[in-house]
Amino acid sequence: MTQMTRMTLAELTTLLRECAGEDETVDLDGDVLDTPFADLNYDSLAVLQTVGRIEREYGVLLADDTVAEAATPRLLLQFVNAGLTEARTRPAQA
Repeated sequence: MTQMTRMTLAELTTLLRECAGEDETVDLDGDVLDTPFADLNYDSLAVLQTVGRIEREYGVLLADDTVAEAATPRLLLQFVNAGLTEARTRPAQA
């Protein structure tokens, strides 16, 4: 598991490409922060696959309703980064 403090848009788009592929008509390297995943041709299953990978690799657990609210890369990054911050500040369990 990667120990990180923030997930970037570049890291998220890499995971999207790896988990669900990339539609050649969509430029994930462009300004996609506020573009709905549906407009990027990523359906809910593709986003769930990506979230599963984030949870495994980064140790961030996101509730299903939170994932459903994350309609854009910006929102998903906000939820992931909030989870990373919470995990970092949580006291270690004995």
